[in-house]
Amino acid sequence: MSDWEIASTARVLPPARPRKLAKVPFVELADGRLQGVVSSGSDIERVYVSSVAAGTYDFACSTNNNRPCGGARGTFCNHISALITEAVLQYGVGRVARYLRVDAEVVDAQAIYAFMMGERPSQADSAAAAQVFSRFLRHLAYVELPPTTSPVPELQWFPPTRAVV
Repeated sequence: MSDWEIASTARVLPPARPRKLAKVPFVELADGRLQGVVSSGSDIERVYVSSVAAGTYDFACSTNNNRPCGGARGTFCNHISALITEAVLQYGVGRVARYLRVDAEVVDAQAIYAFMMGERPSQADSAAAAQVFSRFLRHLAYVELPPTTSPVPELQWFPPTRAVV
């Protein structure tokens, strides 16, 4: 077992490149999907929860109020495109392509997008949208906490000391 597996901290991978959080404040590779929250271009009060399934490239995009995206009519909308672009900035093109099971040599987000469009993805229901949006709100709550060196109870998932063997 490596040191980080028995320590009270976990490795955090730095972003591949810095990214702006205004357009896509939350992006993750989780639950077999690339998923995240994308800001609306027209309404500051509205965000979209978008996702693309690994392997099948089925996609979903809806508002935080569970209303369907008007641009996702049988094809990827601009929110999905922005999500892919920001995921590549956050995780790197290789990691995103491997996670989504893109079986082609890709060099950037546009190549991933083009490959998935060539596979003719279908629109899926947005059943996971509530979970994704809930995780996003939980992350926002941690950002709003005042700086402290004291332990935060919700973040203490690991024992404070190393197990003696």
